[in-house]
Amino acid sequence: MADEQLKQEIADYVDRVWEDVIVDIEKLVQIESVENLAEAAPGAPWGPEPKKGLVKALEIAEGMGLDAHDCEGYIGYADLKGETDDYLALIAHSDVVPVGAGWTVEPLRVTRKDGYLMGRGVLDDKGPLVLSFYTAKFFAEKGIKLPYTLRIIVGCNEETEMADVEWYNEHYPQPAFVFTPDAYFPICYGEKGGYTAVIRSADVAGGKIVNFDGGIADNAIPNLATATVRANAADLKPTDRIEVEDAGDGLVKLTAHGIEGHASKPAGTINAIGLLVDYLLDNDLCDEGEREFLELDRIVLSTTDGSSLGIDTADPYFDPLTCIGGTMRTVDKHFEQTIDARYPTSITSDEITERVGKLAAKYNATVECYIDLVPFVTDPESSPIQTLINTYNEATGKNAKPFTMGGGTYARHFERAASFGPNDPELKNPDWVGGEHSADEGVSEEQLKKSLGIYILAVSRLMQSDLRA
Repeated sequence: MADEQLKQEIADYVDRVWEDVIVDIEKLVQIESVENLAEAAPGAPWGPEPKKGLVKALEIAEGMGLDAHDCEGYIGYADLKGETDDYLALIAHSDVVPVGAGWTVEPLRVTRKDGYLMGRGVLDDKGPLVLSFYTAKFFAEKGIKLPYTLRIIVGCNEETEMADVEWYNEHYPQPAFVFTPDAYFPICYGEKGGYTAVIRSADVAGGKIVNFDGGIADNAIPNLATATVRANAADLKPTDRIEVEDAGDGLVKLTAHGIEGHASKPAGTINAIGLLVDYLLDNDLCDEGEREFLELDRIVLSTTDGSSLGIDTADPYFDPLTCIGGTMRTVDKHFEQTIDARYPTSITSDEITERVGKLAAKYNATVECYIDLVPFVTDPESSPIQTLINTYNEATGKNAKPFTMGGGTYARHFERAASFGPNDPELKNPDWVGGEHSADEGVSEEQLKKSLGIYILAVSRLMQSDLRA
């Protein structure tokens, strides 16, 4: 009976606060909290906009009666003090990837449309961050001390290097358990390794190709790429995905339109960089040195399972390796193509660098890895994981099982952690709703409401369990 009463209290609370939830999501979405290290400063190590996002998030938390702390701008947290300093944490982030092109709604506002919220960050991860605050607010309103301290950690460097959480772990003790609302239900107990590298050409750019600019983030398949070339526009034919525009002075601007998506889920995407590389090669819009690198890039971008690079592999825990090209730029006199691989335990980052490096060397190019996150797995039979999966199944009437994934979240940085919603893999969004890192990013409003109820119930049960068992 007590459990049924708690569920009813949660349902009533969610209905009561929901419009406030939307208001607070809007406050964060209005801030274009994209990393800008060129303007980093003391107290704002990731740049001014991530700092603004962090400050606003902590301001929201403080207004709920939580004890909020800005940790020198690296990260922040807000506590609901419990009976012990040992703590249960939820961690979400207030930074976002760049807005990019192709939006049909205002990206820095929350648009409510046919049951969906749209705007940069509503799904990844400002909306879920606000849900975390309201989860804590539910218990704060009760005015009782929980067995563990409840801490909401506010990251602001998740979309690039996750250096914020590395800083946190150097300065604060590990939580007894932590989950992040930055992935999918039912519950993810393991994540592939994350590998990001740049493939750099010799000094060959600047012949026929004046400029190449594709993609906005290393960890996303780009939907847009442009190149300015020395050519006659009248000699070039557009395609269904390539625009041809006379740029004057013997120059032509080429624009490729692909289908974007997250690096960990390349199925169904079309890489705009790959489209443009193919067009340049097929129409001889490159000199000898440029062609050499473009031929390499064609190989790099021709598959998303790493098979063209000799790194395709799988293991018992994870789906097969994925590898995509995220951005392509002309820098000084060379090309720089970034790749993002999500790898299982059956390969290492050193092996990836070695194999891709051998291929690149044949084309007078080099490979430099600058992000490597090793795979992690949390025991799926541990008490917290079982508590979360049982809570989810009870709330939804499902019989779902814990899973692993290729996406990278904060969970991999902690000793005992998982990612827990709010996405539902069975929920099919309309075509006009984009995913995380995409134009017209959106999320079902009803799904967020259900998630808030699940989070509150899950935290209540975690508080009554042995988080270290």
